[in-house]
Amino acid sequence: MSITALHHVQLAMPIGGEDAAREFFAGPLGLTEVPKPADMAARGGCWFEKGEVRLHLGVEADFRPARKAHPALLVEDLPSLVDRLRTNGTTLAEGDPLEGFAHRWFVDDPFGNRIELLQPAT
Repeated sequence: MSITALHHVQLAMPIGGEDAAREFFAGPLGLTEVPKPADMAARGGCWFEKGEVRLHLGVEADFRPARKAHPALLVEDLPSLVDRLRTNGTTLAEGDPLEGFAHRWFVDDPFGNRIELLQPAT
């Protein structure tokens, strides 16, 4: 037995946050919303993906944003994404240099969950 891959990452969001999630994750981040299985759809939340990246947002009644734990997304043209996010009114913080990466930024989703954005060095 061995673990072969990471299937998805789940972030929590407050009740009723689906529209804000769609606006952010399908908007400037460019992920595609995919339907949740019928037996899970009634719970709320929404799922997004692009290629092998799968990000699930689940409703949590006693929601508290993840400030330390976070997903890190690899981005091909991070400066362009940073510009799109800024145009969208999103606040970003440039991260300290990290070996093997040309650019590193942090952003909060609409609910305050921390997300790291990385562009690998060429």
